[in-house]
Amino acid sequence: MKTVTASTLILAAALVLAGCSTSNNKVQKPERGPEGTIAYNVEIESSDPGARVEANNEAVGKAPMTLKIFGDRDGTFHNFGSYHYTIIAYPVRSGQQPQTKDFHTGGWFTPEDRVPKKLFFDFGPVPELPKPEVK
Repeated sequence: MKTVTASTLILAAALVLAGCSTSNNKVQKPERGPEGTIAYNVEIESSDPGARVEANNEAVGKAPMTLKIFGDRDGTFHNFGSYHYTIIAYPVRSGQQPQTKDFHTGGWFTPEDRVPKKLFFDFGPVPELPKPEVK
């Protein structure tokens, strides 16, 4: 039969207490924004890294990036005086068109879209130019 010494018990108790004291039980509160909104972080990626991104006609960075959007507590876009929230990505390579994602913010009986967690803009392959005819 094994005997447990007092020093072993003290060491075990110290390890348990140390583990309990390092745990973080605080719930992080969401960042507050204007008009009672909260911040949502949206990951933006594109098939063309470095694509310039605009949100509501304002340059916000280049993909890949994280865009902070202030929305309502229920996870929908907030109506800051506009019925739409628009995100546009402009490709790096020529021959490709910008891509737009448009979201409804609600107002006057229109639906509200939920703030996405991630957006992906797929520009696809660059179209080939027609080859000149050789005569």
